[in-house]
Amino acid sequence: MKRGKGLTFVGDSRVQKYDKPKLNRDYSEFPGRTEEFYPDFLLKEWVTGSVFLIGFLCLTVAHPAPLERIADPTDTGYIPLPDWYFLFLYQILKYTYASGPFNVLGAIVMPGIAVGALMLAPWLDNNKERKWNKRPVTVAMMLISFGIIFYTTWESVAYHDWETQNQQGQIVFSNLDTEDPVFQEIIRSNCTSCHGGELTGGSGPNLIEPELNPETVQAFVENGAGDMPSFKDQLTDDEIQQVAEFVANLELTSEENATNSTNDSDTSE
Repeated sequence: MKRGKGLTFVGDSRVQKYDKPKLNRDYSEFPGRTEEFYPDFLLKEWVTGSVFLIGFLCLTVAHPAPLERIADPTDTGYIPLPDWYFLFLYQILKYTYASGPFNVLGAIVMPGIAVGALMLAPWLDNNKERKWNKRPVTVAMMLISFGIIFYTTWESVAYHDWETQNQQGQIVFSNLDTEDPVFQEIIRSNCTSCHGGELTGGSGPNLIEPELNPETVQAFVENGAGDMPSFKDQLTDDEIQQVAEFVANLELTSEENATNSTNDSDTSE
């Protein structure tokens, strides 16, 4: 503690008095270099936000989001595709040791290791040097992560069947009655896994658009065709006949006359 003559204290305390620099609280003291929060700064923020919002609205009008038919959890023929920023994880799940019996490894263990390494990065490299070439651990982790994400994203885009992807979610209006007992008890459990939840096609062909007669459909169901197996041993003759007549009567129609349209249910809700 300082002692001696010439020291000035504040009140009865032992805090040494000193001259504080003058705080400039008047914006006029710095013309052109400062601005008031309201309305100057806030107005700039509003204008910038408005420009961004208008640009975003123009983009959504010019390129509207693609709409697909209503999701059907029983439609096992539908192949979902995640957004582009998750494509690398989607591609990793296609590899041999990250899919099938190794799903836990690909879905939990591998992403867990990556997230854990990211969280431990400050302890894995606590070097205070700011130059990137003198921080090998952090730079190596970043480059490896970027390389894996870039390559798997590119591979997912390059080898995905985009034509089938665009077709499988199309909204098709038909006279398909999903409440019909034939559909509920026979077709849903035997046909939708390949032909889609609305029978508009998946890994199997579209059953709505072709003009099929009952005899043709019955022959396909009994004997199979190509990759389609025979259902002669799984369905009775009467069930096969019901399926044949049901499929043969399917046809495309307008939205107003479509049985599978949800307009009435939407408006009632």
